[in-house]
Amino acid sequence: MIRTLIIAIFALPATVFFSSLTILASFINKNSDLAYNCTKAWAKFVLIVSRIKVTVDGVYNLRPDRSYIYMSNHQSNFDIPVALAHLPFKFRWVAKAELFKIPIFGYAMHRIGHINIDRSNRRAAFKSLKKAAKNIREGISVLIYPEGTRSKDGNIRPFKNGGFVLAVESGVPIVPVIIHGTWPILPKDKIIIRPGNVTIEIKEPIETKNYTRKTKDELLKKVRNIICESFEKGKRDTL
Repeated sequence: MIRTLIIAIFALPATVFFSSLTILASFINKNSDLAYNCTKAWAKFVLIVSRIKVTVDGVYNLRPDRSYIYMSNHQSNFDIPVALAHLPFKFRWVAKAELFKIPIFGYAMHRIGHINIDRSNRRAAFKSLKKAAKNIREGISVLIYPEGTRSKDGNIRPFKNGGFVLAVESGVPIVPVIIHGTWPILPKDKIIIRPGNVTIEIKEPIETKNYTRKTKDELLKKVRNIICESFEKGKRDTL
């Protein structure tokens, strides 16, 4: 508990500081690398203070000149700084609307173009997905947690359809991303933060152009199988 309090003493002011910098940078240039790099610096700071070391495997599967839809398992709140700090290329979040309601942090996310999905309103959710598809076709990569929320027990939850509708609408490849090791650091509904080692595993992109809304469930199954198999293998390897 004492260690968690010490992390909070450093991390909370840092969140306000870097979020404020992000907002200021976004007013200079809304889509600038400066604003994005402020959020990346915040993520790296949080990981350093929390004594979390991250290894990335599979960067060679990505091309810097392409946009992608990254789809990742969601184990912990630490998935956010881990992805921001260590995914190699610039991306935007497609995330639940609640994150955008966090003071300062949420406004910073909005200013640099992250996309919120209001799941309580079907029409608003559909409109957000349409906007995201347009942005992706224009060259923006996004990251989605297809489970919709964090795992309660460390296992991968069922996937929701929204991200796969977005994928077939945009025609952009899906990149399965498997995050190993964040659940023991900070499980859902817990407040104690533990140090640890995390691995990000980046798989080969999956083309979506041959899928439609009618066949999106096949795409969902394919992506989920890849993520689940790699995640379970990672758990076995650590035993």
